[in-house]
Amino acid sequence: MSKNNVSFSWAFKEFIWPRRKIVSLGLFLIIVRSLSGLVLPYASKNLIDEVIPSKDTHALTVLLIIVCSALLFQSISSFSLTRILSVEAQHLISILRAEVQKKILKLPVSFFDNNKSGALVSRVMTDVEGVRNLVGTGLVQLIGGSITAVISLVILIKINAQMTLFVLVPVIIFAIIALKAFGYIRPIFRARGKINAEVTGRLTETLNGIRVIKGFNAEEQEQQVFEKGVNELFQNVKKSLTATALMTSSSTFLLGLASAGIMGMGGYFIMEGTMTYGEFVSFTLFLGFMIAPIVQMSNIGSQLTEAFAGLDRTQELMRIEEENNTEERTQKLDQINGSVSFKDITFSYDGAVDVLHKVSFEAPCGSVTALVGSSGSGKTTIAGLATAFLNPTSGQVLVDGVDLSKVDLKSFRSQLGVVLQDDFLYEGTIRENILFPRPDASEEELLEAVQGAYVNEFTDRFDNGLDTLIGERGVKLSGGQRQRISIARALLAKPKIVILDEATSNLDTQSEAFIQKSLGELMKNRTTFVIAHRLSTIQKADQILVIEEGDVVERGRHEELIASKGRYYELYTYQTRM
Repeated sequence: MSKNNVSFSWAFKEFIWPRRKIVSLGLFLIIVRSLSGLVLPYASKNLIDEVIPSKDTHALTVLLIIVCSALLFQSISSFSLTRILSVEAQHLISILRAEVQKKILKLPVSFFDNNKSGALVSRVMTDVEGVRNLVGTGLVQLIGGSITAVISLVILIKINAQMTLFVLVPVIIFAIIALKAFGYIRPIFRARGKINAEVTGRLTETLNGIRVIKGFNAEEQEQQVFEKGVNELFQNVKKSLTATALMTSSSTFLLGLASAGIMGMGGYFIMEGTMTYGEFVSFTLFLGFMIAPIVQMSNIGSQLTEAFAGLDRTQELMRIEEENNTEERTQKLDQINGSVSFKDITFSYDGAVDVLHKVSFEAPCGSVTALVGSSGSGKTTIAGLATAFLNPTSGQVLVDGVDLSKVDLKSFRSQLGVVLQDDFLYEGTIRENILFPRPDASEEELLEAVQGAYVNEFTDRFDNGLDTLIGERGVKLSGGQRQRISIARALLAKPKIVILDEATSNLDTQSEAFIQKSLGELMKNRTTFVIAHRLSTIQKADQILVIEEGDVVERGRHEELIASKGRYYELYTYQTRM
């Protein structure tokens, strides 16, 4: 199997074989449907050559009963086929979507930094849809159509071998054209999935950032970007439609030529007396039964090609190494104290430029470590390493003396609390957002977190209290209210280690006062890392690390660093003058 293209053998083993009972039932039903359909052309010969000339009304009645019974079998098998296989195909799509979403959630944070959320949504929802053509009626119709075509071919040879041979020439030419076309179309379908994901991703970003777009009067600019993406999608579709149209038109022309030839040859044989009228009608009808599946196969083949293109992209995603590699991360942390050590940590995002250079420090259990420095100095990278969102290029991050790169992430992050500057809230109620880390928490534990983060200060004024709907990303709340909900969420998680991306940088004085009190509750007896933007908020930190260009240039308590009149002193005095 090639790196970028899934093979039929893989798809068969992965999707078809586990559902072999249903697929076998589908094959049985389609054979029944196909054989039932062959009764009519066979009966036509008897009707014209035997029943009508003999004026046998009893034989006519029997013939009609046989034909009507065959039509009933055909209808029932056709309904059952669609009902059973289509439902199973949709079930498989739902399973695959869940599997892809599960896989995506297990990928490292760096993957999400490099991919648009809208594009990932497209990969979960759209790429897997083509699999319905493997387990659904598509593949079974392809096999069933092939069986019908072979049976019809045998009967056609029996009726008149010369006419059958004449028909096979254009059919073989068409088959060659179709195979070439499918090889051409598959990369187009694969590219379409990527373009569609990009367009969907951009549209999602546009809708999420609508206030910024309107604020900068940038609607026209966004419209142009979207139109460009939609046009790329159109050009891709146009290519596939052109190839499909070539197959359809070539089949119409070639098979039309065959039909015209059959008319001439049939007419000649009847005039010569070597073929009866019934045989000619029967041959024409059986020819239709042989050609119809072949024409249908071009359409089904196109669907299967699209399915494999989607599976190419899905398999590519499923092959990405997961963040929590269970073969390497074998150590579980049942109950941590929370001491964190950085030992000679070097880190690079791109493998070329180091963002951190041999950073070392100790954060004892229950201590507060503040990270300050210029924008882009490496503060967020250190926080990312402490949460195991990032892995060091060299060196070790130790938690209670255990190398974090060897630790099962689930066991570690269950004891971790994170409050970001722009924390994420789900659309829903305040209660649901606070209960997010522990949905099974008791009402008492919930209220304890609510009071600890001073959320009740504003929810008591709402008609629905904690059951107030907050809108997408908490848009109906103020910045301070959103931050307090985030802090309450972290309190409910009962973490041992807390990461704070300074939560007070863009708040009014009253909101900041509440946030500071709620943060005080969160930080009690917990190892805390604070990324500080306002230096006035970290004066009580146990240690302050001044980070510049990936190095710890100063460390100490607030008073010590002020007294040394170094970089921290410069930053602090600059802020206090403002």
